[in-house]
Amino acid sequence: MDTEMRDDATGALDAVRALKLGDDIEGWLGALWGKSASKGGGTANLLLGHLLDTAAVAECMWDHYLAPWMRWRLDQITEGRGKQFFAWICGIHDCGKATPAFQSVDAAGAARVRSAGLTWRTASLKRARWRHDKAGGTLLNKVLGAEWGPDHTRWVWPLVAGHHGAFPDTGVLRSSQATGEHQGRGADWTKVQRALVDVYTRVLGYADVKEVRPVASLTKAEQLALSGLIIMADWIASDHRYFQGNDDLSEISLAKARQRATAGWHALGLRGGWGALPLPAADEDLVRQRFGDQARPFQEQLVSLVRDMPRPGLYVVEAPMGEGKTKAALAAAEVLAARFGFDGVFLAMPTQATCDPMYDEILEWVAEFDPVLREQVGLLHGKHRFNRRWKDIWDPSEGDPDDLYGSVDEDDEYGMGPTTMAEERRGPALWFLGKRRGLLSGFAVGTIDQLLYAATRTRHVMLRFAGLAGKVVIVDEVHAADVYMRQFLTEALRWLGQAGVPVILLSATLPPSQRQDLVDAYLSGTLGRSDVHEEVPEPVGYPCVTAASVKDGEPVVRSPEKQVASWRASLPVELSWLPDVSDDGAAVADAVREELVDGGVALVILNSVDRAQSVYLRLRKTIDGEVHLLHGRLCAAHRAERTTDCLAKLGPAAGPKRPRRMVVVATQLAEQSFDADADILITDLAPVDLLLQRIGRLHRHAGTTRPDRMHTPRVLITGVSRDGRKPTPRLLPASEAIYGAFPLLRAAALIRRAAGDVPAARTDETSGTWSVPADVPRLVAEAYGDTDICPDTWRAAEEEARQQAAAKDIKRGEAAQAFLLTARRDWGRPTLAGLHYGGSAGVGEEKDLDAVVRDGKRSVEVVIVRQAPGGYAALDGTRIGVHGEALDERVTEAVLGGTTRLPARFTQVAECELSPLPGWSAHPWLKYTPALVLDEAGAAELGGFYVRYDLELGFIVRRNGR
Repeated sequence: MDTEMRDDATGALDAVRALKLGDDIEGWLGALWGKSASKGGGTANLLLGHLLDTAAVAECMWDHYLAPWMRWRLDQITEGRGKQFFAWICGIHDCGKATPAFQSVDAAGAARVRSAGLTWRTASLKRARWRHDKAGGTLLNKVLGAEWGPDHTRWVWPLVAGHHGAFPDTGVLRSSQATGEHQGRGADWTKVQRALVDVYTRVLGYADVKEVRPVASLTKAEQLALSGLIIMADWIASDHRYFQGNDDLSEISLAKARQRATAGWHALGLRGGWGALPLPAADEDLVRQRFGDQARPFQEQLVSLVRDMPRPGLYVVEAPMGEGKTKAALAAAEVLAARFGFDGVFLAMPTQATCDPMYDEILEWVAEFDPVLREQVGLLHGKHRFNRRWKDIWDPSEGDPDDLYGSVDEDDEYGMGPTTMAEERRGPALWFLGKRRGLLSGFAVGTIDQLLYAATRTRHVMLRFAGLAGKVVIVDEVHAADVYMRQFLTEALRWLGQAGVPVILLSATLPPSQRQDLVDAYLSGTLGRSDVHEEVPEPVGYPCVTAASVKDGEPVVRSPEKQVASWRASLPVELSWLPDVSDDGAAVADAVREELVDGGVALVILNSVDRAQSVYLRLRKTIDGEVHLLHGRLCAAHRAERTTDCLAKLGPAAGPKRPRRMVVVATQLAEQSFDADADILITDLAPVDLLLQRIGRLHRHAGTTRPDRMHTPRVLITGVSRDGRKPTPRLLPASEAIYGAFPLLRAAALIRRAAGDVPAARTDETSGTWSVPADVPRLVAEAYGDTDICPDTWRAAEEEARQQAAAKDIKRGEAAQAFLLTARRDWGRPTLAGLHYGGSAGVGEEKDLDAVVRDGKRSVEVVIVRQAPGGYAALDGTRIGVHGEALDERVTEAVLGGTTRLPARFTQVAECELSPLPGWSAHPWLKYTPALVLDEAGAAELGGFYVRYDLELGFIVRRNGR
């Protein structure tokens, strides 16, 4: 049970006197400051006052934000006093400010402290920096060590020492700063530091510090989540609009702190997700109730499975494209949340483009519980501003998204960044828009990167993990993570497993070896070991579910024995070769024209932007119908508009809007989670799992009217040829650079079984077939297994490619180790001390994280603008000010619509040569973004290249001439 805090000593001065600490202590506590006057709204805030403010915020978080599972765990380790302990640990975070190193920072505050009788040698303080977070960990380790003993002290002190974003190792406790002038020499500093802890503890209702001692420990993952919640409480309590300065000790009390915290909490509009969710009845069809469609057999099976599991676990869901995996996962998430006390859902998608349509679905899903919950759904990717529904709900009318609501900068020892938002919020809590806070919102849809960031050894990683730890985590298209990204994915699974967070992984094409690795990672975390290997049985049928959990301390992995049929009957998909490895894609364009002579919809997926642009150019004037181009070098506005247009015409609700003849030429953007229906697919060769994903766009929606010759789904495989000089196929260089030769040769071998050998030129060779989705598990298993599938004449080239791929995978896996949250040798350590060894492993900026988790060269986003007479114009021609000023919302939207990510080759030159326009310096969305200024002809020189932006083709790079 949750024991209520005693209110018999809520006044700080009352506690000082009740403890008989004396006049000196009273004077010292009345001088120690926690927020300077400049950071406290004009009046300094006493340190004891800030601790109580933070504790009072923690109480609001307990009542209105914390997931039930966290409350249950804190109650477990404190024998029912979880709320009181949570408030205490959140508030004690800044005890390290009771040191000379901190008190000397502000001149006015320092003078007051000296006048009260606490002194220091200023010259000694200048020799080295001593942050108050480390000082707090040192102080708490000393006090708790004397009162609690080592068992619980060793996991609690790092929570304080790490509250500015990084956990130091135990060596910090023995450093010269920890034992010298910086920490405070002499009896007076020892007395006042202990008195601060004792008085604060007494005001919170404990008799003494010994009474605070837990009876059990949290796991390391639970500690990480708690650490993030401590930072959240601190940041909220640092907002001087609701926690104005108070330098009178007689006015400091828990009762007044609660009044301030309650007012601030409601003004900021903060809240969690579901709260306590009732368990749906066993016979309730959640899919029908939430989505309107009767549950399919596979969806029923997943929901039934999660009802029966003894504790939260990992669920690997494998089902054909279009089977309804996401709806099944959301229904299962509702059951898991109700059973095990989770407060929301994070849904991770493979790309930004796939996030937006899923965001719309999640908005409608949460509204089935309560329409107000729409305002708790975050969209977490860099282009969310261009999503109209997100903008309607979340977009602030003014203010800097990086400085909203009391974000204490990690390098700001004693204050907070500026806040500019209105005093009262109606609707979503914009506080969640600040850096690193998106996952803390009640529900979230974002790229998988958001999950991977929570597995990096970076500053404030605990905020990201705290957001995940209160939710059911769903990862869609999990197969899309390559070997490098999987290092972070498995690291995240280890931490989530140890925190007991349920995770649902979705895939249509998951290799068995990856399934095994993912299960082992989650179970390793759950059992607290790094070497768990529990053989995963081969699932029965397809679709299928594998469930992994722990029972009585032992791993349990099982899959339902009953096979369920796929909702969508398998179709024979005809495969044939379209040999072409040219940059211009001439053969591809010719084939499209030939195939669509009687009408139909063709989807052309090519592996490079240059090839897609070239094919589009060849088609746009020779096809009597619509031709669309989609790729990653389009500006934000064009990419969003074209994606929306294609889905409207080819999506499940297209109906009469479906054109008679249409071509979509795309890169990998259309490979997965692109809910469009094509009559015929022409695709560059890709690894089998990705090729099958592309085939998933074929004949996707029931009831679609098709031309007579398009009644059978067909795939033309291009990006491969034979030149007669060597036995192995000739691969498109761009494809080989992206995927490597080995998986492409394996894919070509499987296609060869159906369609015959790769011809040197296009022939009328009879097509072969794959039965999709029935053949999907077999094809993926063969492609990534050890079975010999390549012809004998390819064997030598295949073996060489295999060795190269294996060596590259080992190298990439090792490269990721430098950035993983936990070093392999440290996984078994029970506390967070030393987690951030080596600092942030070289990751200094948020923008660097994209490259870190995707093993890519860091790329730069720019806003493209044009020179215009007397000033500048946005990419769409909208005139802006002479210095680039965007004077109203419409103009700002036009300017931001020109946001484009440059190819990685331009990163260094862009960072050196490009900068925001002068008129953007005061604009929250533009002031950090460099401008690429094109001349009036729409071109520019950049790094020795000629670049331009074509309104149809997107960003174009030419090395020589125009």
